[in-house]
Parts: sequence; C-alpha cells; structure tokens
Amino acid sequence: MKLKEGSFLWYLYLDKLYCLLSVRNVKALVEYFHLLDVHHNNTLNDVLFYHFLHHVTNLNRRQIMIVFNMLDWNAMGEIAFDQFYMLVCILLAQQNHLEEQFIFRHSRPVFELLDLDGEMKIGPENFHMYNFLFNIKKQELRELYSDFDVTGDCRLNYKEFKLFTIFTMDKYQEMKKAEKEKEKEREDSA
Repeated sequence: MKLKEGSFLWYLYLDKLYCLLSVRNVKALVEYFHLLDVHHNNTLNDVLFYHFLHHVTNLNRRQIMIVFNMLDWNAMGEIAFDQFYMLVCILLAQQNHLEEQFIFRHSRPVFELLDLDGEMKIGPENFHMYNFLFNIKKQELRELYSDFDVTGDCRLNYKEFKLFTIFTMDKYQEMKKAEKEKEKEREDSA
C-alpha cells in the first residue's frame, strides 16, 4: 500500500517514537474529516470512506471495504473520527516503514481491530486478511504462531500477541542498530 503523492495525508507527520500525530496535525485532520463528512453526522459512511481511501492510497475496492468493515466494529455502516484517526496513523506508519513500532505502541487497539469476532483471540486468517496494512509476511506469520501460541489453539490471546509485539520490536531495534553500525563503519573507512 502506498499513499498517493500530493494527497493531504502525504503532508502529515507521524512521530517515529510514539506513532501519533502532533496536536497541529490532529487539528488539521479534524478539519479534513469535517470536510469529508458531507452529511454533517460526524461520521463517514462506506461511500465517503471508499472515495477518501481511493483518493489518497493505491488500495483496491476490495481492500478498502475490508478496512471499512474492520473499523466499523459496531456494524453501524459508518466510522467516527476515532476510527478515522487510527486508520490515518496506520497508513502513515506503513508509509514511513514503522509498522512494527506502531503495532508495539498500540498493541491493544490493533489487537481489538484484528479480533473480528470479539472472542479476544486472533487467528492467522485475521492477519492474512489485513497483511496489506501491517506488512506481515507469510513466513513471519508461521513463526508468529509457532513461537507465540503458548496455549496451542492456533489463535493468539492478547498476552500472546503482546509477547509477539515485544519480540518484534526488539528485532526491529536490533536491525536498526546493525544498520547504524554499518553506516558508521562506512564513514570511518571513507
């Protein structure tokens, strides 16, 4: 998934540590949300949502509707600003290659979004359905369930999911540290 260059979201800044927007960016996003809300209900229906995501991303119709259904957790056929804000943060995290950081920092809301049936457990099909949002590869998914499914039921509860996020974040930080060391070695040798 990519944000389209020049779209409104292209100009928002996502804090790299906390994966949140600044107050100034949130104010701008609220105004943008109100512009999109042509019915003045403080919500976006599926048609408005589709046109918004179609305009700012390269997601196809099926993917957009999957995202809408994920965010419309109360099945009212519309999403409010809270869900819209979460979506924008997910999109910006992906654009900035901060998916691991985002999942780690917001593990509870991400878990609740992935828990489609409200059973407080998520299966591999949940991850597979949303892999275009979180960039979780099939091999990583197999490792995830073999390493972190402590209960052995092929579904992760929140504690198992949190362990996964901590492990993923550690792996991400080690990778960044190794990249910095390689860069420093290149600078020293030059």
